Amino acid sequence: MQNSFNIAERAKANFVGTRYVARELRQELEKLLARSHEVVLDFSGMVSATQSFIDELIGVLILDQGPDAVNRLIFKGCSDDIKALLHFVVTTRTEGYRSQKQH
Repeated sequence: MQNSFNIAERAKANFVGTRYVARELRQELEKLLARSHEVVLDFSGMVSATQSFIDELIGVLILDQGPDAVNRLIFKGCSDDIKALLHFVVTTRTEGYRSQKQH
């Protein structure tokens, strides 16, 4: 079973920048992941997002559940800027997670 999660609709905005909003969305995302094998994160309609927003939404998920959590997400409708932020956050947090596990 796959669920779709439109960021712009959930945040009620086309620009997201705060960790506070991302935290609420991540909590919803975690509930969906508990019920579904995959979740589509749809960024359609998003003009921009900040690194702190993406980090709170995806980075904290990686730190809590491990890098494999990202394999259960399907990213859709991402602008080049959002793709770059996602890549940076996933890479950085995955490295941090693995480093933390080695110590």
